Amino acid sequence: MDPLTQSRLIENRRQFFGRASTGIGSLALATLLNPKLLATPQRSQSDQRGLPGFPQFPATAKRVIYLLQSGAPSQMELLDYKPSLKKLHGKPLPESIRKGQRLTGMTSRQKSFPIVNPPFAFRQHGQSGTWISDLLPYTSQIVDDLCIVKSMHTEAINHDPAITFFQTGHQQPGRPSIGSWFSYGLGSENSDLPAFVVLHSKNTFYQAQPIYSRLWGSGFLPSNHQGVKLRSQGDPVLYLNDPAGTDRVSRRKLLDSLAKMNRIREQEIGDPEIQTRIAAYEMAYRMQTSVPELANTKDEPESTFKLYGEDARIPGTHAANCLLARRLAERDVRFIQIFHRGWDHHSNLAKHIPVLCRETDRGTAALITDLKQRGLLDDTLVIWGGEFGRTVYSQGGIGRYGRDHHPRCFSVFFAGGGIKPGISYGKTDEFCYNIVENPVHVHDFHATILHTMGVDHKRLTYRFQGRDYRLTDVHGKVVKDILV
Repeated sequence: MDPLTQSRLIENRRQFFGRASTGIGSLALATLLNPKLLATPQRSQSDQRGLPGFPQFPATAKRVIYLLQSGAPSQMELLDYKPSLKKLHGKPLPESIRKGQRLTGMTSRQKSFPIVNPPFAFRQHGQSGTWISDLLPYTSQIVDDLCIVKSMHTEAINHDPAITFFQTGHQQPGRPSIGSWFSYGLGSENSDLPAFVVLHSKNTFYQAQPIYSRLWGSGFLPSNHQGVKLRSQGDPVLYLNDPAGTDRVSRRKLLDSLAKMNRIREQEIGDPEIQTRIAAYEMAYRMQTSVPELANTKDEPESTFKLYGEDARIPGTHAANCLLARRLAERDVRFIQIFHRGWDHHSNLAKHIPVLCRETDRGTAALITDLKQRGLLDDTLVIWGGEFGRTVYSQGGIGRYGRDHHPRCFSVFFAGGGIKPGISYGKTDEFCYNIVENPVHVHDFHATILHTMGVDHKRLTYRFQGRDYRLTDVHGKVVKDILV
């Protein structure tokens, strides 16, 4: 069959319209739909640079390390000290406090909602005198470097939409993840590593909530902006090594030939993902050298493992991933995300949460300390938090109490990157059930992170299916009170 005829027979609908929308017809269509379409700057998907004009103003952060505690840590046990709960212990939560707020199906049929006082002590630490739980002995040592936001709130009450909301700015799957937006808008400062890297920490909780690759996916953005997951076992990235018997010279020749063929194909059918494929091959080639060097922590001095703890020698632990995050930050990776699962404690919370704290506390504090010692904390924004909070009342009996999902108020913390250190922001009521001062919504959270990176959240957009999308949708305001 004639190759031209064959190509037309196998092309899909999108490719047909892509071929048809060229020439003088596209000029007429553009004037009818949107005159700005012709003026939109085009950028190669293999380009490591960001969008023209980005960052839009001086940034206080060059990179982000986001420690996402999947499952939702209880704020009352960790960061939001409520001495009033001692006298309220065992008493029912007043209806006037609940205000008819939505409950999950796990507690909505309970006959009573008894308040539970955390069995863990809180103490004041640092020059700021911030109250921190004894469950976080290492975090308490760096409290003067932290900005604890106690007035976070969200709209989702179940894990999947809640974590998707934090990751993408929308509760439904399909939108680009926060790291993908940073990669798209700001590009990469290291041509040998991806702009967006994802790490998963091991967990010991038998009921840990699952997480999905779409949480670091690129959605409708070009796919070269999706997060690259580094594995803790075997090769850090699958299929990164050359096949047996292949040397670097022959590999280079193969990639050059593939790129030439792909460019010919792109000219024939106009599929923009072909450029992404070319970029992926080239990035993989460069990562064959950069990733093994990055993952090899054996050259770290003993002082590093004294800081992070012996767990940092075990691949896949939270401490080891925090150490990798520091090494990625040193190499100017734009967005680094560590997922730690297991914080979903609907029963026996007093038994399970100390285990999670022991797994994460030292590594988190060590990361912030290490960045500070190396002069990297000033331009690195570190974020710690889950997808929502927990209820002050018990799920089930008080003896083996758990806490249900609570989106109306919870705590997160920031460090570095132009955020004021040694402060607490926002306030909840004495029941830790409602916000009474300075609420911070998820869209505000995203807008503020973008602002530290020199990006106006209203101007980082991508046109898809006739609409301009952004991470903050049509909402969000920068929380200027926590900025330096």
